Amino acid sequence: MYARLIGTGSYLPEKILTNAELATRVETSDEWIASRTGIRERRIAAEHQMTSDLALKAVERALESAGIAREEIDLLIVATTTPDNTFPSTACLLQEKLGVHGFPAFDVQAVCAGFVYALTTANAMIKSGVAKCAVVVGAEKLSSIVDWNDRGTCVLFGDGAGAVVLKASETPGILSTQLHADGRYSGILKAEGRVNHGAVVGNPFIYMEGNAVFKFAVRALADVAEKTLAAAGLQKSDIDWLVPHQANLRIIESTAKHLGLPMEQVIVTVDKHGNTSAASIPLALDEGVKSGRIKPGQTLLLEGIGGGFAWGSVLLKF
Repeated sequence: MYARLIGTGSYLPEKILTNAELATRVETSDEWIASRTGIRERRIAAEHQMTSDLALKAVERALESAGIAREEIDLLIVATTTPDNTFPSTACLLQEKLGVHGFPAFDVQAVCAGFVYALTTANAMIKSGVAKCAVVVGAEKLSSIVDWNDRGTCVLFGDGAGAVVLKASETPGILSTQLHADGRYSGILKAEGRVNHGAVVGNPFIYMEGNAVFKFAVRALADVAEKTLAAAGLQKSDIDWLVPHQANLRIIESTAKHLGLPMEQVIVTVDKHGNTSAASIPLALDEGVKSGRIKPGQTLLLEGIGGGFAWGSVLLKF
């Protein structure tokens, strides 16, 4: 039994924040941001929009794409770094907004690797027979934890949500997965603020040591790609599309080069979306599907890395 992807969906907030607009707030420029990251613009959620609101729209579109009713869902996993509340989970709140109840619904927190972690979890639950129809969501409102006076981080992040529908199938779907983590690197990418007795303790904004993160990400993503292919008995040449976490164009280009893939076989949305953390892979995946580039029968490699450090990949037949 396989977990097969049968539908994708995404949602981006209406507000577009360009590099030129950011240059009026902090000392930077469109050329500086684009040349170092590949980012030209990002979306920013409205003040009243919560992460679960973004997720709801993405899920509704994924269900429509899959051609199934929400009553068929028997598992809901939300990958997010920016939950609506400390608790209940964003997944439980999303379940209520969908108007369906009773089945397992929970959050996964692995930052930018969150969607890969959530997809791997859903795959295991479907293969074990626990679930037959799973919805996996990556959703973020990162604008709420960005310090808009820090030019090193405020230019990078955006808001959005992406979702996929998985169903149990005898036809090959997810072929192999790899998950890894190493807490020794927790200090170079973090948002350590926490509520203690009603007050925020620690820095609530994203902190990142860019060069250190870049070096670690390039090595880790190259290694995990090889392990994922080996586990499925496939070669680099078998990959039709790389759908990577959209953090930085240079990291994406490095990963593609390691896999021997031309950039024409890589789905890139970082220029329009910025880094949307757990939402970036499903957003890119939906973009690839909706544009007609990703077609049934093709082999896709999804991979992401984020704070923790946590990283992983999923190889699947679309």
